[in-house]
Amino acid sequence: MSNRPPAAARAHARAHARAHAHAPAPVASEHTELKARNVSFGWEDTPLHWLPGDPFATHTINVLHLLLPAGERWFVHVYKQVLPYIEDERLRADVIGFIGQEAMHATAHDDVLPHLKRLGLDPTPYTAQVDWLFEKLLGDRTLPPGRARHWWLMERVAMIAAIEHYTAFLGNWVLNAEELDRRGADPVMLDLLRWHGAEEVEHRAVAFDLFMHVDGSYRRRARTWATAFAALVFLWQRGARFFMENDPHLQDGRASLGQLFRAGQQGVLPSTGAMLKSIPTYLSPTYHPSQEGSTAQAAAYLASSPGANGGARP
Repeated sequence: MSNRPPAAARAHARAHARAHAHAPAPVASEHTELKARNVSFGWEDTPLHWLPGDPFATHTINVLHLLLPAGERWFVHVYKQVLPYIEDERLRADVIGFIGQEAMHATAHDDVLPHLKRLGLDPTPYTAQVDWLFEKLLGDRTLPPGRARHWWLMERVAMIAAIEHYTAFLGNWVLNAEELDRRGADPVMLDLLRWHGAEEVEHRAVAFDLFMHVDGSYRRRARTWATAFAALVFLWQRGARFFMENDPHLQDGRASLGQLFRAGQQGVLPSTGAMLKSIPTYLSPTYHPSQEGSTAQAAAYLASSPGANGGARP
């Protein structure tokens, strides 16, 4: 049986490609060949509060370990379904490279969870909820072949593009977050975050380019951004609260917006202003991900990352 999409879906994709022929052009110099890297991180010496004296910033960033394994496996699952719709060979190669990198990200963050459990913070109750969200709520639905099934696939492709805007934002932030170094952040955790962040910057345009190639509807882009943003805010604040309330070293651990704002001002988390500014950036008709971040900076970090180059501790 052929894996090609139905003729109606192919015609739909071509119509959108024509409609968006004048969409913002990518910065050509920011494109790079994507590959999955075999990484290795040793967690035996990493403390629970890997950012010394700051459990809130530690746990706010730790939410990545809760969300990313399930979320990035979901990315891979959706993208394998959309591969037959791709009619541009370079984009197909980019998507295949993206799939490989995202699968490795899921595995690397998954490996942190047993270490957290050994330190007395069992993440299972929260990760079970995240698994349900991606596998059930956002998973494949029993839909008839044709328009309904295609609609749901395009919705998820657009949602991934919106999420990838924020993963690239976070990746660019952590590559430049010098305050984490000044505060004595655990070098292995920092290497994991920066390796992952560098790859997010490296492949930051793939999800958006794929969405524009197979659909490109601005209405869908704005709608799915709203859904993705609301879901990320909801999940992140629940995750930070979960970690703070279950931290065995804290008597009365709490997470608040005030703490988030102050941590952003101090440079140990992205600033509130930068996060708010990222909203109109993505929604601008002239937006393209290659306009933000630096592939050269990402490549330089990936060339020096201990975890991505033999796994030696920094």
